[in-house]
Amino acid sequence: MTEAFPRHATALETLQKRGRFRQLMPRAGHDFASNDYLGLAASDVLKQAAADALARGVAVGAGGSRLLRGNDVEHGLLEQEAAAFFGTEAALFMGGGFNANQAIFSTLPQQGDLVLYDALIHASTHDGMRLGRAEARRFAHNDVQDATAQIADWRASGGEGRIWIAIEAVYSMEGTLGPVAEMAVLAEATGAVLVVDEAHATGVFGDLGRGLAHDIAHRPQVLTLHTCGKGLGVSGALICGAQILIDTLINRARGFIFATAPSPLNAALVRAALQDLAQSPKRQHQAWDKINHAHAEAARLCGLKGFQSQILPVILGEDQCTMQVAQALQGQGFDIRGIRPPTVPRGTSRLRISLTGSLTMRVITAMFEALVGELEALK
Repeated sequence: MTEAFPRHATALETLQKRGRFRQLMPRAGHDFASNDYLGLAASDVLKQAAADALARGVAVGAGGSRLLRGNDVEHGLLEQEAAAFFGTEAALFMGGGFNANQAIFSTLPQQGDLVLYDALIHASTHDGMRLGRAEARRFAHNDVQDATAQIADWRASGGEGRIWIAIEAVYSMEGTLGPVAEMAVLAEATGAVLVVDEAHATGVFGDLGRGLAHDIAHRPQVLTLHTCGKGLGVSGALICGAQILIDTLINRARGFIFATAPSPLNAALVRAALQDLAQSPKRQHQAWDKINHAHAEAARLCGLKGFQSQILPVILGEDQCTMQVAQALQGQGFDIRGIRPPTVPRGTSRLRISLTGSLTMRVITAMFEALVGELEALK
């Protein structure tokens, strides 16, 4: 069929030559690739929760949008429990983190406002800003001083609206932690709203896995996003914040209004995952045992240091080289994926090592032993 779509075929051939062609792969080997940080996705906890929910008559499908007949009691219970767990006035359950970020940034910032975003913010935030009416400016990654200077410059140039500061708690490709506390101080000093994407922090960071912004989440000018398909092991996303912002999303966010509601069964499973976090801190503690072990082994075996989280990027730079190393490790039974532009900036292609709940200390050590061999072969 390539002759029917020659421009598409040419574009794909270019990607192949650059080592950037993507294709779906089956699951195989030890999981160093997913975001199942606590091992909940295939856990007995969620299997039993699914069986219990089906037994009590929870529907598999919603049948329509939340504003029509798709609104189920499970959605409402989840939102009440999530708001209580994360310490906010209200919560809204959506189908996924990408859709949720699109909804936030296309709906809440108004014309005349400014969205000030971290240079490494997720693609979903960029898409939301493109659909929105506010001006957008970026600041250097995790640089509070640059963010402060950008605000001062915008005000000096006549900007009079509200400022919305967009950061992540844990950056998905760098594994770096966002300066949440410092940004909260800046937001309060400038009257800005701080939007913290907790996607890769939920379940791993904070008291009972509530995230890095948990201590400030109750403030009316703080909005947090907790995705449900990573540490929580299910799917969907929870936007948590002031009731007026949640009501605005319900009434104005096209990605909420016109989308079929998430499965009620899925909502029941997210409820079970949150209950497990609240009742089983052991799961979070085990995750940190593995994280600390991996950081130590990365330094001991490979000389790699400076990691801050469960995400360990090994930057190799060149696309083809990155994919060759990833494939070599996959061949040894370690499912590690190569990450290339446009997901990361040009010249920073990398292995993204993710520490998941299914891994053991022995497997983590064995992976770094294999990695050091591949890195040596590149020299």
